[in-house]
Amino acid sequence: MIAAPRQHLPRGEEFLLLPPSLQPYAYRIVDKLFAHRVIRRGSAVRDLPRGREIAPRYLVDGTEHDVSSFMDRNAIVGLLVIRRGAIVLERYGLGLQEHDRWSTMSTVKSMTAMLVGAAVRDGSISSIDDPLTRYLPALRDSAYEGVTLRHVMTMSSGTRWTEDYGDRSSDVNRYSKSLADRVPGGVLSLMASLPRAHPAGSTFLYNSGDTYLLGAALTAAVGKSLADYMSEKIWQPAGMECDAFYTLESEGGQEIGGSRAGMVLRDFGRFALFVANDGVIDGKRVLPDGWVDAAATPAFRLDASPVMDITHYGYSWWLGDGVMAALGHAGQRIDIFRDEDLVVVTLGAFPEPAYRRPGDHDRRNEVVAFTRAVRAT
Repeated sequence: MIAAPRQHLPRGEEFLLLPPSLQPYAYRIVDKLFAHRVIRRGSAVRDLPRGREIAPRYLVDGTEHDVSSFMDRNAIVGLLVIRRGAIVLERYGLGLQEHDRWSTMSTVKSMTAMLVGAAVRDGSISSIDDPLTRYLPALRDSAYEGVTLRHVMTMSSGTRWTEDYGDRSSDVNRYSKSLADRVPGGVLSLMASLPRAHPAGSTFLYNSGDTYLLGAALTAAVGKSLADYMSEKIWQPAGMECDAFYTLESEGGQEIGGSRAGMVLRDFGRFALFVANDGVIDGKRVLPDGWVDAAATPAFRLDASPVMDITHYGYSWWLGDGVMAALGHAGQRIDIFRDEDLVVVTLGAFPEPAYRRPGDHDRRNEVVAFTRAVRAT
């Protein structure tokens, strides 16, 4: 072979285990690491007006920090605050540019759950209490027999699952390796092989595979790809600025409804505004009346919350302290304070557990401290 120039890329199967030196690079080239399908933007971009810039400051352990310190201490790559429809703070770090598409990680779970609402309004899904097997017959006679769309949307399928990002043998890393290897049908086979741990609907257990099944069921229900449905129902009408993408389980295969999609920072914000506006765009209702309220109604109280301001889980949204939050691995977060007409988006490259220093501070809760300062500003 001739020695031609080639780009070296991180290994896709290491995606949840990357060192800090690779995270900011890998998270903005996810479409090069995995199969993907584009979510097409429309011809018109919805303007986001700009207001007077805010300068929140917050205290941690007796020390005051400003926006720059917040970003540096916490490996924040993108920061967007929208108050009353206008941008009042927008920052980029660690090489991220305005039109770079950053990995959503699991924040896309919350977005996919909103698409389910669109399918209910369209009549493609008659009820979220429909059994998964109505849409995914391959799950018959598996632990997902008797599990409904509501169960997977609220992380209560009852199947056994380990969401341990640092354990190479965990279910979530087996799922991740199947994506990296681009195995056709690989994720569905993995999910169908899982044993039952609890009765469906009885127990909250965070499971990225459940949202894969939700997305696959939604694809079957609407008769088109998730990317095309997202484009038709939200991306184009909402005036998104750039094309986005879903990752796929294999070349030309099913979208991954629950992780590692990609979009630009301001389009994260536009999606949040769509939710804050009750799923209505230019006076046209996309989501059923009351859907956002239902999504923000607690389905489970969390005994062990991942962050100090989150107490409950709804329709794939984390809830608490007046917030609907979409949370994702390594520092991705979308906060919607509907009563305050406020959206806060933070994109990060938090170091994986193996690379955290002894005594390192809690970055997820520092984001909460910063956001509280934003709310008070």
